Amino acid sequence: MANHPIGVHVGSADEGPLAAAAAMDAGGVQIFLTDPQSYKAPKPRPDEADLRASDVAVVVHAPYMLNVASTNNRIRVPGRKLLAQHAAAAAAVGALGLVVHGGHVLATDDPAAGVDNWRKTFAYQAKDGGFALPLFIENTAGGGNAMARELDAIARLWEAIGGFGAGFVLDTCHAWAAGWDLATAVHDVRAITGRLDLVHLNNSRDPHGSSRDRHAPLNGGEIPTELLLEVARAADCPVVLETPGDAVSHAEEIALVRSALR
Repeated sequence: MANHPIGVHVGSADEGPLAAAAAMDAGGVQIFLTDPQSYKAPKPRPDEADLRASDVAVVVHAPYMLNVASTNNRIRVPGRKLLAQHAAAAAAVGALGLVVHGGHVLATDDPAAGVDNWRKTFAYQAKDGGFALPLFIENTAGGGNAMARELDAIARLWEAIGGFGAGFVLDTCHAWAAGWDLATAVHDVRAITGRLDLVHLNNSRDPHGSSRDRHAPLNGGEIPTELLLEVARAADCPVVLETPGDAVSHAEEIALVRSALR
């Protein structure tokens, strides 16, 4: 097993990604480049050079409301532009990839339209040389017409976009909420996508199959901690914690995961 970075999502209120990583002995950080609910284009960061030069692995998360699967032109079209802007800004800070939710279509829409909109997103961007770094599509917790909630939906999506080099993020809380078997989740994802680029290692405050996306500390949720650690072992890729807590509790969680992966 390779020595992959174990990171934490850090917010804009923190003292800065690198300082936060040092305080938690983290090997990586996940950051937003704008308000996650904003349609604003990201601006250059004053710490771009420091982030690029650091040994700390960086992952960027795209805004939550970005939905290129949508059949609504007023959401999808600006979303495509914003996705490309965030990818370019993420590359500027030396990120491993840009995490983006799979999105959804309306209940009255055919999910196949959302899949095709994802294909078009990659195809249109390919005309400009492609995205500036890999996009990591993340599985989601709820939504009947979600592009990446069910494994069979992910299979349909990957048939359309896998050839463009899309990556995949497995969020354990989301998978648990969607009713997946976490004991086989890594194998199930790789059987579809052929790859797994990142794990969001999160416990859940809610029961299996609840469709609720409410994260809990590694040792404080409905998912057995050892099952979470087994996902990290099987994945053999970088890990990011999106668990609630302060620097002290995150440092303890990082130490726990690091010990389990030795």
